[in-house]
Amino acid sequence: MLNVLGSVAQSEREIMLERQREGIAKAKPQGKYKGRALTARAKETRVAELSAQGTSLSEIARRLRIGKASVHRILKARRPEAPAVVSSARAQ
Repeated sequence: MLNVLGSVAQSEREIMLERQREGIAKAKPQGKYKGRALTARAKETRVAELSAQGTSLSEIARRLRIGKASVHRILKARRPEAPAVVSSARAQ
């Protein structure tokens, strides 16, 4: 009995998702569907400016109303990669 109910629920879910995809496909050409709005990434420049001024991660997050992890992720992505340090196990 539970298998039947599970199958019906799965079928309904698939139908709902198909209708959603059709609606999105119809709305996109009309400019009504643009996806999820950018949040922390939209504030990337401001995060970099505040960091350059010496503002702490916590303070940047508080001022811009984004998470500390988002601030850290933005700053890490903007940081140039450090050169790899190659060390030899045998120093001769």
